[in-house]
Amino acid sequence: MHTIVVMGVSGTGKTTVGRLLADRLGVPYAEADDFHPPANIAKMAAGMPLDDADREPWLRAIGEWAAGHRDRGGVVSCSALKRRYRDRLRADDPDLFFLHLSGEPALVARRLDERKGHFMPKAMLDSQLAALEPLGEDEAGMATDVTASPQDITERAVAALRRRTGPGQ
Repeated sequence: MHTIVVMGVSGTGKTTVGRLLADRLGVPYAEADDFHPPANIAKMAAGMPLDDADREPWLRAIGEWAAGHRDRGGVVSCSALKRRYRDRLRADDPDLFFLHLSGEPALVARRLDERKGHFMPKAMLDSQLAALEPLGEDEAGMATDVTASPQDITERAVAALRRRTGPGQ
């Protein structure tokens, strides 16, 4: 069983898909936002992007959670925008599988407009898109467009995981 990181910019549906995927696989789910220290949340809520020093303890905590679920599997949502962030996560669990949710910027911006009660302002979308480094061919995972329903995305991810690990996993 693998731990899956549902990744992408804010507004792509990481939490929705992550929860569905965890339920479908019968494994625990973790929301990466819950791993941020209060200072990070305050900084993002003020419209300021995090720097690598801000992200390090957050990525370490997520990596430790993933490593702790390596035997039984789990799903965690995490932007994981840059290759070096994914490498940091893989330092704790080399077998991570990344599900990259992507969509047209206009669609994602519309979703952010409709979202209520989240600390990440829509104004930060451009900086996230600029920072995004799609999965490399050597990274375990798959990318999928978010125009499909969350249920369809979940089923595609389950099928990809089964192809990777076999039907009994």
